[in-house]
Amino acid sequence: DPASAKARQPPARAPRQRVPARRMWLDAVNNDEFSQHAVDQSILRHISVQEIVEAIAGGEVIENYPNDKYSSSCLITGFTRSGRPIHVQCCYPSRPLVKMITIYEPDPDQWVDYRQRRS
Repeated sequence: DPASAKARQPPARAPRQRVPARRMWLDAVNNDEFSQHAVDQSILRHISVQEIVEAIAGGEVIENYPNDKYSSSCLITGFTRSGRPIHVQCCYPSRPLVKMITIYEPDPDQWVDYRQRRS
């Protein structure tokens, strides 16, 4: 099945880049739309909206998901002012509201410098 084969492909490695249109991303967080999963995960993991803003403000796109389920999305890695690493998966800002899909603190055993998945 071609659809399931596409779903099994690893995510595309993004060239290292600062978060594009940073102002748009930050505006989106302030006028955000969080998926229920993102809300649940941020509560369970004690990640505040302020920490999400800080992570995106200094973040970079590390993976692209052009064929994501509902809309193309990406994974952003960033750090809070206190140095806490945060990953935010969200759709690209193609509309005024950017949907945050999931938010988590990456496991250092699964990530190299929180930017590249360990094999």
